[in-house]
Amino acid sequence: MSGIGYKVAMHNETAAMKVDELKQTLIQRKAELSERQERVARHTRHREEPLPPDFAEQAVELENGETLVALDKKMSRELVQIDHALHRIEVDQYLDCETCGGPIEEQRLIALPHATLCIRCANGSSARSIPRTTH
Repeated sequence: MSGIGYKVAMHNETAAMKVDELKQTLIQRKAELSERQERVARHTRHREEPLPPDFAEQAVELENGETLVALDKKMSRELVQIDHALHRIEVDQYLDCETCGGPIEEQRLIALPHATLCIRCANGSSARSIPRTTH
């Protein structure tokens, strides 16, 4: 094997090992979120009981309920992102940006294992989604 071929083979092997590690991270995070979501569901089912007679306690109960609903929605979104990332691993597209097709940076995937965009595309999409103000 030539020097260049060897380097490519080693890079591919290292990338495959890193993807396996990130896949395990995603699976572990999915299990954690699923467990948390079940706890939230138990608490929200508990909320079907009548509210306490004290107005201040009612306010706290309602605020806690709203917080739990918001947490549940956030966890649901993250679970969808994790499932999408796991699917991308299975179809060998995990390392590819969904927008430009270029590589997603390793450090980005380590920080955000369910990322689907490279840094350049992610910055471009967030810049487009933030309304500009003129002074």
